[in-house]
Amino acid sequence: MLNIVLAEVGNTTISSIVVVSGSFLLLVVLLKHFAWGAISDMMKKREDKIANDLDSAEQSRTKAAKLEQERQAQLMSSKSEAAEIIKNAKDSGELSRQNILNETKEEVSRLKDKAKSDISMERDAAMTSVKGDVAELSLQIAEKILNKELSPEAHEALINQYIEGLGSNETR
Repeated sequence: MLNIVLAEVGNTTISSIVVVSGSFLLLVVLLKHFAWGAISDMMKKREDKIANDLDSAEQSRTKAAKLEQERQAQLMSSKSEAAEIIKNAKDSGELSRQNILNETKEEVSRLKDKAKSDISMERDAAMTSVKGDVAELSLQIAEKILNKELSPEAHEALINQYIEGLGSNETR
């Protein structure tokens, strides 16, 4: 009986193995025929999407690095422009200062020359006035001394003599 039970169990097991194996093969064939293409396409699309995402990330990183370099270049350019503007402003200020100093020196020199000219003119006017006053006083003194009128020629000679005498007294 044991042999019969074992034979029956062996037949059942073998037949079960055959049925299960057949069912599995049929399932694999059906899966390959109906689902394998869709699964393969889905996996390919996923692979392509991941590759595109990686490429996009690399492009974004490269673009960000390029933008950073451009920003740094613009910053350096701005700094150099600011330094140039400051230098130009300093140069312009120094030039303005020099122009103002030169104009002031010229104005002072002009005023000095004008003052010297005015002083000279005033001195000449004062000398002329004094000569006239001295001449009149001399004439009055001479008239009183001589009790007479002098002729214009004698009058002029007397004045010139007196003026020469004043000039020689000043130089001493």
